[in-house]
Amino acid sequence: MKLSARSAAVYSITLVGLLALSACGKNEQQQPANQPAASSTAPAAASTAAKPAPASTAPAKPATAAAPAQPAPASTAAPASAAAPAAAEGFQVSTVTLGDTVNADHKVKKDLSTFSPSQKTIYVSVETTGSTPGATLNAKWTYLDKSQMIMSTSQSIVADSPSVTTFRLQNPDLWPEGKYKVEISVDGKQVASKSFEVKKI
Repeated sequence: MKLSARSAAVYSITLVGLLALSACGKNEQQQPANQPAASSTAPAAASTAAKPAPASTAPAKPATAAAPAQPAPASTAAPASAAAPAAAEGFQVSTVTLGDTVNADHKVKKDLSTFSPSQKTIYVSVETTGSTPGATLNAKWTYLDKSQMIMSTSQSIVADSPSVTTFRLQNPDLWPEGKYKVEISVDGKQVASKSFEVKKI
């Protein structure tokens, strides 16, 4: 009877200890299982919070991109106003002279208004004053009796002082008798003209 009572007490103590150990083991396994689950949701929330942040900086770029567009018109307006005085330095055609010969400076020696039909070359010298960074002079020759343009020639010039530009009209044959005209233009705008006549002298 004593042995069975002791053995029963030992068995009961052993069972209680085993149950306590098994219960502790279950709690330790459940806690790590729950902790990673909680920690895995935390980074997910952090990653979703990180994505809207770049979206908040994106609207700032259009504001900075729009800013350079305002200075651009001001910079294009400045050269336009600066170019106006450079072109308006008093450059103009002062004298147009017709003749049959020119000197060493390519200037017509004597102003003529009548030429013979056998005259091979007719010159026109265009004197200008003032300065220009660049201009195009044009001479257009017309046979008025037939309303027929004979020739149109252009020369580009750069001038910083009074200068002379000479044009010439040549004909290896006889000129038809009649009335003629030469028109001088600067950059496409007519500024002067001279009429002359071809007839037997």
